[in-house]
Amino acid sequence: MRDRMNVYFPPELLRQIVELADRRKLSRSAIVEAAVQSFLSPDAADRREAALTRRLDRLSRQIQRLERDVGILAETHALFVRFWLTVTPPLPSEAQATAQVKGRERFEGFVEALGRRLQKGQSFLREIPEDFVRPPSSEPGS
Repeated sequence: MRDRMNVYFPPELLRQIVELADRRKLSRSAIVEAAVQSFLSPDAADRREAALTRRLDRLSRQIQRLERDVGILAETHALFVRFWLTVTPPLPSEAQATAQVKGRERFEGFVEALGRRLQKGQSFLREIPEDFVRPPSSEPGS
């Protein structure tokens, strides 16, 4: 036996219930009943916690990848700057204007090459194996 109960919903929530009922070819009562049962179910909290845990795990992996990528980029940049500063002799003042023009040309070529590479979906970071780079805390001698 079923008892009748009148419930009031905000218009947007009622619209969602009606759409779901139509899509699933169920009655509105069946949709609301299932939602209330799910809410009152003792394992509802466990399901929510499991879903939250999965999302947090995914976010943790994404953050670890970001930390790895930023670390690689920082080290790559630092290594390049150190190398460039070590091997590049100072220019005489009469050669600086020519060098600046050549530098702009080279930089434009670099940006174009980078753009082509990114359009193809190529990434320097993807070329580095995951197990090749260790987190700083796990390096030998740390």
